[in-house]
Amino acid sequence: MAFSDLLCHMARSPALAFTVLLTLAVLVVNGWTDAPNAIAGVVVSGALPFPAAAALAALCNCAGVLSVTAAAPVARTVYSMARFGGTSRQALCALCAAMTAVVLWAVAAWALGIPTSESHALAAGLSGAAVAQAGDLSCIRWWAWGRVLGGLILSIFLAFWAGRAVQRRLSRLNADPHALRLAQLPGAAAAAFLHGAQDGQKLLGVFLLGLALARGQGDAPPGPVPLWLSLLCAAAMSGGTALGGRRIIHRMGRDMVALDPCRALATDLAGALSLWAATLLGLPVSTTHTRTAALLGAGSAGGGQTDWSVAGQVALAWLLTFPCCALLGWGAGRLFLARL
Repeated sequence: MAFSDLLCHMARSPALAFTVLLTLAVLVVNGWTDAPNAIAGVVVSGALPFPAAAALAALCNCAGVLSVTAAAPVARTVYSMARFGGTSRQALCALCAAMTAVVLWAVAAWALGIPTSESHALAAGLSGAAVAQAGDLSCIRWWAWGRVLGGLILSIFLAFWAGRAVQRRLSRLNADPHALRLAQLPGAAAAAFLHGAQDGQKLLGVFLLGLALARGQGDAPPGPVPLWLSLLCAAAMSGGTALGGRRIIHRMGRDMVALDPCRALATDLAGALSLWAATLLGLPVSTTHTRTAALLGAGSAGGGQTDWSVAGQVALAWLLTFPCCALLGWGAGRLFLARL
């Protein structure tokens, strides 16, 4: 599929055009709010100044998105979250409603400085909008939800355990803080790269779904990801990452856990390991949840200072993401479809 095909479909369908713009907005906001998790350690520990860390994360995010050159399992899961029936116009309006819900939730999270998951917001928003169109739950593909929930449980427990384990081993080394700060650089780069690979796949899946619905082929399996689409998504996400996200960095690296070079390195390594494992398994996991679990694991090992009240506030936001975004997607879907 060529870029000109997308432009032609957008010219014929305002709903698709608006969906494309919203998806690009989600990519920008995702890079803005999720990528700071990858560089919180290097910034708080003093390994890199904030501008350099943001530039590193933007570059590695871009590379991570570009690494997705085929319809990978994570993209397939997002593509198949729910069945959008009806006419092509109705299906695209419902998809547009889902992306509206994700944008609203992401902006609210950024305003509050809470690292919520656009990935889980996307799964819930897609499902809520599809239910608004179908009128019941028959449109939900539960096997896809099983992969989302399975990835959530696996990533949190694996990242927490890995954070504790790596922190304990690093603390026994009594390494020089300067050496630990240098070691953080490849760790943060790997975390940002895997964030791009994970979240880039999810939003590539949305683009492929929108194009399939525009052609009346929503039930067809997704095809390969065109290079131009990967470049478009990579530019949007890395642009959002370059904007920064200082508020989230301070909340994660200072308020929740007081990061020193050792704990920052343990968080980077554990988070990257967990994201790598989930990506290999094709599980759509939240990079925010994974990094936060690794952070809490490293902070709780060896008498670290962890503010569990802040952790509780973040966990509450996580729990609210699924029902709130499903309701937002359903409400926006009902509104948009009523105006057809």
